[in-house]
Amino acid sequence: MEKLQQSKRKVDQIRAENLFKVLKKLKEPLKDAAMMNATRWALYKRLNSTGLLVECGTGARTKYNRLKMGLPKTHYYDACCVGESTPEEITIKQEYVQVWLALGRGTRKMCNTDKYGFPVSHRARQKMHFGFMTGDLVVADVPEGKYVGRWVGRVAVRASGYFDIKDGSGKRVCQGISYRHMKLLQRADGWQYEKLRTEKGGSGASSPGVNAGASGAA
Repeated sequence: MEKLQQSKRKVDQIRAENLFKVLKKLKEPLKDAAMMNATRWALYKRLNSTGLLVECGTGARTKYNRLKMGLPKTHYYDACCVGESTPEEITIKQEYVQVWLALGRGTRKMCNTDKYGFPVSHRARQKMHFGFMTGDLVVADVPEGKYVGRWVGRVAVRASGYFDIKDGSGKRVCQGISYRHMKLLQRADGWQYEKLRTEKGGSGASSPGVNAGASGAA
């Protein structure tokens, strides 16, 4: 009897957790999905009007083809496995892929706000410090200290001249690096360009944006 009651309590708990997840999903906006659906069918109709052969594929078909080929889950491998016309065998010779990400050109906000919209701090009017501005792609050769080695990524500038470097995912990989150790590779133009090694058979890709760690290996 006690085991039956324990099982019932466990079932009730699982139901409550699932109900919470469902209710949370109901509050999520669907405008992004609606925009993609509208764009997809508009593009399909426009391509059909050209008279060219157009083929559509489903997500299930793409996943089936990708698993059959034994390829990892990535955008570039999914693009090779779309539709019924996917060949029986795919040979991947490309060792690197180019990843472009739209970052924008900053913000026009004059102050930072809390979650209620009240100002908590003012933003600096000056964007350029020591020849660098936030979002520039730089390479830093750090000769000593905690972050010794070579680092490549997007810089977050400070008026003090000690900057942070972020990788492709936006994570800070090193902090407080003097601008004297940095060289400009590309000005911030609203885009992020990365060259990543392709994944092979489920193995992890190289860390985006970082060429070397604290060990200083090239």
